[in-house]
Amino acid sequence: MSGNTVDAPTAWSERYRSSLLGVFGTPQRVLAKGSGCTVWDADGNKYLDLLGGIAVNALGHAHPALTRAVSEQMNTLGHVSNFFTSAPQIQLAEKLLEISAAPAGSKVFFTNSGTEATEAAFKLARKHGHGTDRKRIIAMEGGFHGRTMGALALTAKEAYKTPFEPLPGPVSHIPFGDVQALEAAVDENVAAVIVEPIQGEAGVRELPEGYLRAAREITAKAGALLIIDEVQTGIGRTGSWMCSGSAANADAVIFAKGLGGGIPIGALITSGEGPSSLLSAGEHGTTFGGNPVATAAALATLETIESEGLLEHTAYLGGYLRAELASLEHVVQVRGEGLLIAFDVDTPAAAAIVTAALEAGFIVNAPGPSTIRLAPPLILGKDQADLFLTALPNIISTALEPHAGTAAKEKQ
Repeated sequence: MSGNTVDAPTAWSERYRSSLLGVFGTPQRVLAKGSGCTVWDADGNKYLDLLGGIAVNALGHAHPALTRAVSEQMNTLGHVSNFFTSAPQIQLAEKLLEISAAPAGSKVFFTNSGTEATEAAFKLARKHGHGTDRKRIIAMEGGFHGRTMGALALTAKEAYKTPFEPLPGPVSHIPFGDVQALEAAVDENVAAVIVEPIQGEAGVRELPEGYLRAAREITAKAGALLIIDEVQTGIGRTGSWMCSGSAANADAVIFAKGLGGGIPIGALITSGEGPSSLLSAGEHGTTFGGNPVATAAALATLETIESEGLLEHTAYLGGYLRAELASLEHVVQVRGEGLLIAFDVDTPAAAAIVTAALEAGFIVNAPGPSTIRLAPPLILGKDQADLFLTALPNIISTALEPHAGTAAKEKQ
């Protein structure tokens, strides 16, 4: 049988295992539909989505502005090659330059994902160093930039990288947030430095105050590019359009995830005349990047974030959530900005908390053994946040029960 007229969820799971590569492991649920911040599985069970497709579904599920934009555009013009352009593509580029406060001469290149935007930034760095000794790229320990070969070379996690070496290089990883380490690493052989303002995949680790300003000064002095990866932190996720403030603070900025509200799209902004002149006609390209449907979806997402006051709402609700989480028993640290939040518990039971939360009707994520990450839709209501906060103590207690005996033995 095909379509949605299906079998039981167990049958779906079996079909998944027999037809898809197992790179994602076993799916936690077979999801069937969504509305707002809520999703339902194939059994009809209801969940509050506090992960938002990993910081993607900025407007939640089935938002009318997004579904209308996609439907209308598909009914008008679905795809053209990049031998042509379309009004949504141009309008979205202009809007991104506006909200990122990009300086004069800045340009946009559209991709289908954050990984592809990272690859474009990698090529930008390579072109910057072409014909010189500027070959090395500096990335951060704990950083995550994607899974394609270039993006993977910039990603720090060895378990992701080792099976696929050799990777493009040379790339050096330095301690995250350490200005002295950055200053020592950046010399005349460095083409670019890439950094996330907050490392989402490493457990929502924030850069210290002043780091990006220092990075701008250090890279400018050495003649290297500064690339800021806002894939997870941008487009309102942290309560502002850019966690790093402005595209003027870097030579290139990468966006994706929340940009399309669930429709795949990424973007590279080259900041100012110099970086924008590096890649010329024919030196990079894409078949689907910047297509009319994706750009119409992204434009609708940005306009809705503005019209519904979601930047202010995200900043307020994120502050409220972090304060309430910090007051709970077993929670030892809370980090983040806006609605990109992580909290650490006093026992390495994050995986069990994810399972207990799912059973209780909440979708969360564990980027580390003791860390829970929240990245809900920006439309999350305070009443929905309170629903989770009320349920969380019991969720944590349920998850910690199997660990109680182990903890007692360790104390003996």
